[in-house]
Amino acid sequence: MGKKRKHSEAVEPQTTKKEETAPERPKRTLLGWKDKPENQQESTGFRNREKVLVTCSRRINYRYRHLMLNLVSVLPHCKKDNKVESKATKGATLNELVELKSCSSCLFFECRKHKDLYLWMSKCPNGPSVKFLVNAVHTMEELKLTGNHLKGSRPLLTFSSNFDKDPHWKLLKEMITQIFGTPKEHRKSKPYHDHVFVFSIVDDHIWFRNYQISCPHTGADKIDRGGLEKMTLIEVGPRFCLNPIKIFGGSFGGPTLYENPFYVSPNQIRSLEKRQKAGKYAKKVKAKTRRKMHEMTNPLETDEFADMWKE
Repeated sequence: MGKKRKHSEAVEPQTTKKEETAPERPKRTLLGWKDKPENQQESTGFRNREKVLVTCSRRINYRYRHLMLNLVSVLPHCKKDNKVESKATKGATLNELVELKSCSSCLFFECRKHKDLYLWMSKCPNGPSVKFLVNAVHTMEELKLTGNHLKGSRPLLTFSSNFDKDPHWKLLKEMITQIFGTPKEHRKSKPYHDHVFVFSIVDDHIWFRNYQISCPHTGADKIDRGGLEKMTLIEVGPRFCLNPIKIFGGSFGGPTLYENPFYVSPNQIRSLEKRQKAGKYAKKVKAKTRRKMHEMTNPLETDEFADMWKE
């Protein structure tokens, strides 16, 4: 019978435990969480981080509220906030709200007497700021235009040549460019340019229009890249007109940099209309008194047959 082999003691291999650590968290960007390659260096260029706070005062009219919502829908880089009381201290309140919302600009719609709409356009917290009177308001709902562009797309800003004449128009052009221009690669914007914001000066008023860029993409009318002849503009809305009142050096106040000499407040216009109506009534009263005086000075001759049938 064969001999049994001696079982050699099995030597267990020594396993080194690996340190279980969580992977390093990637840096967050405006487009989400992304891992950057090691060989790629961070860009040190300028990046537009413009954010606009859009709000309104209490007791605002429904048409003006719809105008504000239309602007919110066409500005993907804006933030909407609750209504603010229109008081003397609204400037400090709005500056604090802009800071809390991490914004750099503000559009404040202020309604007075349920009739007059004023638009404050301010760069916070150091200024400058502009106060406009808004006229000729037409919202998207009441116009019912056929234009329709992609929501969140970046607009092209076009200005008339009048903006380069005077220094205050140049300042307004720069402010409008910064506030209404959507930053590149904003997280809520689409990388397309399919509509145009048109700002034109007529009679010292700024007229705003929003147009869709329409071009055929199918069939025989399909255009090549760079073919601008077949492109058409279709209005989308809203429409409004801005009458500049004052330009201030600070945010919602400060030293006056420019004052419109041709501005007439709506209260003065209404008072003149009332005076004209009161003048019509005064003319009627004067006509009645003149008629009475004429009858007294020129009495009618007595008729000899007046009392003939009384007997």
